[in-house]
Amino acid sequence: MTIRNHLPWPLRAVFIAIVLGLGIAVAMWMYDLGRNFAHFQKGPTREQLVTLQEQLKEVSDERDQLQATINAFDSRLNIERAMQTQLQEQAKSLADENNKLKDDLSFYESLVPADGTKGIAIRRLKIEMTAPNQLRYRVLIMQGGKGDQSFVGNYQIVMTVLQSGKSAMITFPKPEAADKYKLAFKHYQRMEGVLAVPDGAVVKSVQVKILEKGALRAQDSENL
Repeated sequence: MTIRNHLPWPLRAVFIAIVLGLGIAVAMWMYDLGRNFAHFQKGPTREQLVTLQEQLKEVSDERDQLQATINAFDSRLNIERAMQTQLQEQAKSLADENNKLKDDLSFYESLVPADGTKGIAIRRLKIEMTAPNQLRYRVLIMQGGKGDQSFVGNYQIVMTVLQSGKSAMITFPKPEAADKYKLAFKHYQRMEGVLAVPDGAVVKSVQVKILEKGALRAQDSENL
């Protein structure tokens, strides 16, 4: 009598599926192995990979060299820009110093009258607009001769303006600022200040008067 083991149908189906799966996997593995052995794969060979790596290294080296050259040019350009800025500042400083020396030279030359004139005289008058409604003046007054006695007086500034198509004159100082326009010196005195210009007015000329006890001793004017 023969004894047979009967497996349930579901278990046999699972077993058959496993066996078929293993067979298919082994077959595919053998197929891929054969392709690799016969050099049928499309991927690069080892020699090709080495060549590509060498080319990549050359390109990277060239890139590094170009970057270093660019950095060197940038550094040189920054240095040249800094030097140019410094030279411009030096040139401006020298120009300012030159103008100051010219002013000082004019001032000292004015202290020595060539004609030996005696009495009070305005040796220098400089007028400039520093803003649309501001006028700056500089005046140098000198007493010729030996200057044994001090001059005591005051000065006035008469500003001629054109406003609304009409000409008008504005006299400084105002009563409340009269003390700021007093004079007292033996040889010379320098005055400077800023005057307010009415809105919309255009300054045409400025006249400076030197007074002693109300009497006119000297005057000078400058047109703008």
